[in-house]
Amino acid sequence: MLRYTLMRLGIFVGCLVVVWGLVYSGVVPRGLGASNGMWVLLLSLVISAPISFVVLRKERDRASERIVQKVDRVKANLDANRSQEDVADDAARAQGAS
Repeated sequence: MLRYTLMRLGIFVGCLVVVWGLVYSGVVPRGLGASNGMWVLLLSLVISAPISFVVLRKERDRASERIVQKVDRVKANLDANRSQEDVADDAARAQGAS
């Protein structure tokens, strides 16, 4: 997941640099007043989102598979712990009834 996050951040930073260059060269209009920095950030975010969605599809699928495996492992451990507690509880009740 860290790798995916870093790759996504890299795409955003790349878009930020390109948009910043386009805004300051006059190709893309500047924001109004002091909002120029916010304009550059928002435009970079809007451009990087679909690029990340398409380019990082395989990496996102790999990350989600790892997460599903971890969740399944945790569920299996919880089920094993519950069954152990049930066995211990049944044994304690059996001793108490004798």
